Amino acid sequence: MPRPPQQYANHAQYTPLYHFFTSPLALIFLVWSLTRFFSNPSYDTGYLLVGALALFGVVSVSRLSPLRAQDRIIRLEEQLRYQRVLPAALAERAMTALSPRHYIALRFASDAELAGLVETVIANPTMKGKEIKQQIRSWRADYFRL
Repeated sequence: MPRPPQQYANHAQYTPLYHFFTSPLALIFLVWSLTRFFSNPSYDTGYLLVGALALFGVVSVSRLSPLRAQDRIIRLEEQLRYQRVLPAALAERAMTALSPRHYIALRFASDAELAGLVETVIANPTMKGKEIKQQIRSWRADYFRL
């Protein structure tokens, strides 16, 4: 079954096992362990709290590490795309002026509207990813995001 065309309204992706099972359970276990420790402090509840903190840390890092690596890959892909699509002077300015968050948001822009959006972002470096994505008219889908 073909996927619906990607756009701002439907571009967020969830990993059901992480977002709806593992992460909530780790958070519930941490809150439960904190509650038990503060209501009945003892070595046993302390050990339980340490275990809950460790589990929550592992669950968080297991999600954030691949996302950080993917963000670096997106930045590299976009820098190569800018060299191919943009005028040389604009591509060079983009390399020094854009933050990783800007690259991540701009990856959805079509080649035709990329130059205008890059100039807008360079002129307004405080723009957030959400603001950039909302300005995109011709969406370039990315279905491989974690």
